[in-house]
Amino acid sequence: MTIEIVTPAPAGSLHGNRITALRWQGFLKKLGHQAEISTCWTGKNTDVLIALHAYRSYASIIKFRELYPNRPIILMMTGTDLYRDMPEHPEVLKSMEMADAIVILQSAALAMIPKNLQSKTHVIYQSTNSVKRKALLKKSFLISVIGHLRAEKDPFCTPESLKYLKPESKIQVLHLGKAMSPEMKSLAKAYNKELKNYQWLDELSHAETLQQLSRSHMMVITSLMEGGAHVVTEAIAIGVPVIASDIPGNRGLLGDDYPGYYPVGDAKALALALQKAELEPSFYKSLEAHIKKRKHYVQPEFELNSIKALLKRLIK
Repeated sequence: MTIEIVTPAPAGSLHGNRITALRWQGFLKKLGHQAEISTCWTGKNTDVLIALHAYRSYASIIKFRELYPNRPIILMMTGTDLYRDMPEHPEVLKSMEMADAIVILQSAALAMIPKNLQSKTHVIYQSTNSVKRKALLKKSFLISVIGHLRAEKDPFCTPESLKYLKPESKIQVLHLGKAMSPEMKSLAKAYNKELKNYQWLDELSHAETLQQLSRSHMMVITSLMEGGAHVVTEAIAIGVPVIASDIPGNRGLLGDDYPGYYPVGDAKALALALQKAELEPSFYKSLEAHIKKRKHYVQPEFELNSIKALLKRLIK
């Protein structure tokens, strides 16, 4: 089949939606299909449309449905669709109603889907080709924060938390991600200057980011909302423990029984969790054990088989 994947994230960007689109393109080609990626539907004669982002891809969905009323549309819901835009923008629900299948990236997102649409909703966990975990430094406790600097990520909760650590703490934070506004850039530089145990590295390549993650004792994700962060998938695949904001997007990936959550936006609580991981080996090992239990969900073969099964259901 010919399949077009629509994502608002532009070519060359490291946005999660673009990475997801590229990964699905690879899987579809492995399954023998022709797949191309665009930022909006090109109007080409295609057998299946896959749209990432219910709100921002609404125009593509409605045009495709008008021209090809009997051809399948697969809609992949993003965090902003689920946890921000749905109440404010009727286009989100309309996109969901027009789609033949709705894909969510973690199990907790099902609670946000209207009951009448849940029967066509499928959980497909993101996967990654993992890198090997590196030997950990003993002179410091290295923490990676990975994600573009924008409000939804609560990007400065981690540097704020460092102010609550004990003076003898060996925690060192490396922050990787592009500042999405001049204000964010100024703040990152200010924290860089103010805190001796915090360094903002700006945007690195995906390969460099994975290498940095693989040598970290921990990763921190402080997001206010997530559809299912790919960086959490990468941490699970490598085996790096995570301290995560207590939001559905993180719970859906890490599990309700995961012990490494802290209340959203609470820098002091985050500091306590980080220090507990640094100073209590039993707590750190419990985080590692829980991460290991989630590893089978993020294997490429698992995602490939899920996509294959979804297409088989849709194509008669």
